[in-house]
Amino acid sequence: MKSVFIVNPVAGGRDISNALAQTLAQAVSRMDLGQDTYAITRTTHAGHAKKLAEEYARTGEPVRLFAVGGDGTFNEVISGAYPYKNAAVGCIPYGSGNDFLRNFGTKEEFLDLAGQLTGGELDIDLMQTEYGVGAAICSAGLDAQIAHGIPKFRRLPLCGGEMAYRLSILEQLMGPLGRRLTLTLDGVPFTQDCLMTAICNGGYYGGGFHAAPECRMDDGLLDVMVVRKASLLRIARMLPLYQKGKHIQAGQVIPKLRKHVEFHRCRSVELTLADNPEKPIIITVDGECRPAPGLTVKLLPLAGRIVLPAKVFARHRAAVLRG
Repeated sequence: MKSVFIVNPVAGGRDISNALAQTLAQAVSRMDLGQDTYAITRTTHAGHAKKLAEEYARTGEPVRLFAVGGDGTFNEVISGAYPYKNAAVGCIPYGSGNDFLRNFGTKEEFLDLAGQLTGGELDIDLMQTEYGVGAAICSAGLDAQIAHGIPKFRRLPLCGGEMAYRLSILEQLMGPLGRRLTLTLDGVPFTQDCLMTAICNGGYYGGGFHAAPECRMDDGLLDVMVVRKASLLRIARMLPLYQKGKHIQAGQVIPKLRKHVEFHRCRSVELTLADNPEKPIIITVDGECRPAPGLTVKLLPLAGRIVLPAKVFARHRAAVLRG
């Protein structure tokens, strides 16, 4: 089976193509694999990783496609590969967020190239939206607005990922908060004044925010978090719990947050604007942001196949066997 490493040269602010080639050659040599068992290719523009993944996958030959970059690169590669059952997608984290891998292990484990080359494959659910396929989390509202505002702060001198994120939070909290939304979950609608809504197939987004601590990527369900409109003081009190995943316990919102947070499980979500349909809301699909008139998310059960590093795969399989 061939392994193809699709490198985003601008992910994380630096081109790691040469360093990757050297480290990969060393790993292949130690494992006594042939040089023809892998290839490295670089993207040149947005959407290129998806196109490359499609080209390799549609040959019909078994292939592992490793997205070398951040969550955006991973999203492109799995979007191109998922219709082809001969292709599995891995994650080599060189981006600024790297939230997808947090569902399974650590950045260090996923940077172990020998572990990646000997890893195991796992089927996961995906999310179909009108803006493409997602693997982790779709969101709308404050969290999406914060993500949308980060890039302009990253252009400032000495303003890295965490600092840019904090500055974007401050900017958004100083502006209008909340929209009136109609959410339709598995065909059942309700209308709510929402601060933000996270539709989760995975547990993490926003550089480590643990939005859905009990979410599984292969259970056939979406975990939906709805945070109602609240004061700045209330937001400040809720945010640390939400960040650490302590807002949900045993499938329920903790008592102190039930006035402001709702938790649902479903298979489809439709989000529409109930206040001013002419004013778009910021939405995200796996961190990719855009203003939109709404969002529709439908679960695709076990539609994606991923590669986990050998140690991570063994740990995941043992956890599944333990139940």
